[in-house]
Amino acid sequence: MKILFLGPYREDFCNKLQVNNDDEVYRTEEKISLEYVKLNKFDVIISYGYRHIICKDIINYLHNRIINLHISYLPWNRGADPNFWSFIEDTIKGVTIHLVDEGIDTGNIIIQKEVTFRGDITLRESYKILIDEIEKLFFEYWTTIRSGDFTTMSQSIKEGSIHYKKDRDKYNGLLINGWDTPVSKLKEMRN
Repeated sequence: MKILFLGPYREDFCNKLQVNNDDEVYRTEEKISLEYVKLNKFDVIISYGYRHIICKDIINYLHNRIINLHISYLPWNRGADPNFWSFIEDTIKGVTIHLVDEGIDTGNIIIQKEVTFRGDITLRESYKILIDEIEKLFFEYWTTIRSGDFTTMSQSIKEGSIHYKKDRDKYNGLLINGWDTPVSKLKEMRN
């Protein structure tokens, strides 16, 4: 299978994709076009930390073969900085693997897992935990996802939240130690 991985380079993740399934994995962080996808004959696209919207033509061309790994428990905290928002808004924390549609993190959910945090950890530590959880969940279900033999559940568009990068600006003062700010400090300052 020919896989296009969209997002920052994650060596262990990409290597595991190739080794476990003998797939060809290509990667880019650049905005892609339908012509690029067709020319390279990709079978599936995995988006993980990708910063561009995938256009409707590509979504239609690879119908139900574009998946996204998102470190929130959708439908909460769609979009940018989901980990940060889960603490600011005190929403369910978790990870979700979903199909890509025309919205921002609104596609049908393939699998998700709630994640709880113990003790006073930092945003950076909670991010690392979520990354570990989503990668573990992905590889646990990759064979099923790869085969296309999975069912999905739709998201409630009426519930949840979405955030854009600019939305965090008014909260930057809460990040007293950047991403090393303890989540307890965010909770204190939020109240």
